[in-house]
Amino acid sequence: MVERLVIDRVGHLGDGVGFASGQMVYVPYTLGGETVEVAPVPGHHPDRRRVLQVERASPERIAPFCPHFGVCGGCAIQHWEAERYRAWKRNIVVETLAQAELDCAVAPLIDAHGLGRRRLTLHARMGTHDVLKVGFSAAHSHDIVPVDRCPILDPHLGGALDAGWAIAEPLIAIGKPLDIQITATDNGLDVDVRGSGPLPAAMIAKLSVIAEQHRLARLTRHGELVLMRRPPALRIGSAQVALPPGSFLQATVAGEETLAALVSEHCGRAKNIADLFCGVGPFALRLAPRARISAFDNDAGAIEALRKAATAMPGLKPLKAEVRDLFRRPLSREELRDYDAVIFDPPRQGAQAQSLQLAASKVALVIAVSCNAATFARDARVLVDGGYRIETVTPVDQFRHTAHVELVAKFSR
Repeated sequence: MVERLVIDRVGHLGDGVGFASGQMVYVPYTLGGETVEVAPVPGHHPDRRRVLQVERASPERIAPFCPHFGVCGGCAIQHWEAERYRAWKRNIVVETLAQAELDCAVAPLIDAHGLGRRRLTLHARMGTHDVLKVGFSAAHSHDIVPVDRCPILDPHLGGALDAGWAIAEPLIAIGKPLDIQITATDNGLDVDVRGSGPLPAAMIAKLSVIAEQHRLARLTRHGELVLMRRPPALRIGSAQVALPPGSFLQATVAGEETLAALVSEHCGRAKNIADLFCGVGPFALRLAPRARISAFDNDAGAIEALRKAATAMPGLKPLKAEVRDLFRRPLSREELRDYDAVIFDPPRQGAQAQSLQLAASKVALVIAVSCNAATFARDARVLVDGGYRIETVTPVDQFRHTAHVELVAKFSR
């Protein structure tokens, strides 16, 4: 059934929001004020629509720069002019905080796309007629969109798509779907393959040839080493970090540097800092020349990489790195007693358990880094109810063309 709608606005997930028969519906790739023809999306929630035709376009609409836009599910917005897009992304944070009744200043959005994404995950599946597909997931679907280029990638990922295809061709014969994560490092491409199952010696020999042809730094399967030509490493501040397979990284180099600069500024003259959910140390290694750091994360590989990097880096204050599941064992208010600042940068689910302990503590300064405005608002509410004041929130856009937004907030007592 074809419907004619007027789009009211762009929602927090990047879809246009309209009304059909009095019910709110969501239409990807549309903008506020546009008149569009839409149809239901078979097999999806009844509030989803697909656009058939834009009858009256918004004056803010621009031509997307990628030929895969609208089919590939990686980008939600390439069709909106930059100033309005940036205002919308900042407003996601503003509205989310207002809904949680958090009154605070929200700084202008910082663009941290930089050179582009330094990591991608390709999906490889055997399609109909035994045709291999290697690419990204389609929008709102599990179908694979084969790609031969992606304009939002860091140039240091040059050759990553070709390498992904080359790796998938022999492995897909095993008969299982594959996910191929490729990271740009200072020493070349670091590749981790998931879904293949154990690899026989003959397959490892084939992959070794491919690794040489595509000059891969390392190839792992579910984090287990298959072969290594050079140890993949990244420079973080003044430190050189040997990267564990699949370890968390900020999406862009500029994103990591921007978040770290904000965290460092907010820490001020703090001399004893806890870095929670520290990963491989993007904050800890930059702060360690001036402050004592206690770093915690549940990723043992990341903690070991941080320890080794700190040991090899001269001129640091004491840096302790410990494996700890902060969801199950958050630092207690007693353990927090000796710190004059705490940084926490949890995954998307936030850090509610840790926030409760912080709220009960006497730590003077808390810096929160988040990739999810909703869970940040929940955790911030806990801190504010515990006596903290939000001094500032800064949104950071390292996932340009998507609805994802990072933020850094400073809390004080």
